[in-house]
Amino acid sequence: MASHDGDRAVALSLQLSRAHQDLRRRIAGLRSAPDPLRPEDDTLAAHCLAFCDALTVHHQGEDEGMFAQLVRERPALAPTIAKLVEDHGLISSILSRVRELALRPAGSPGSERESIQRELDGLTAILESHFRYEERTISAALDATDPTGDWPDPVFRPDQA
Repeated sequence: MASHDGDRAVALSLQLSRAHQDLRRRIAGLRSAPDPLRPEDDTLAAHCLAFCDALTVHHQGEDEGMFAQLVRERPALAPTIAKLVEDHGLISSILSRVRELALRPAGSPGSERESIQRELDGLTAILESHFRYEERTISAALDATDPTGDWPDPVFRPDQA
């Protein structure tokens, strides 16, 4: 196999790590957004929605692109990838809750900053565990794989949402 294929796998592993770093930075920014969320200042809501969309695009790209490709090339990874896809489902339900809270009009029950903050705190903890596991397992597989197929770039770019 061409050395180019191995170089591409290592580059993809690095891109995965960088995408996760960007998502970590974005959620940290959300969690440190100024208080309170005022009716005339929907910045937090807009940032919450943008983050939710970015993370959703990232996970859909992984599920439909990178993970599918890895299972074809490394069938032994199927149980690991199934766990990661399951995590994506759990994270998606939390993102739905964050979206719901972010879209509530200010002053309505549950629209307070504390409700969003609690969801973001839980999401951050789950994401950190998920990202570490994924980086450890998938990066190792990418570093040891010579992909010959096309790897979809959107998998790694959460800023495309």
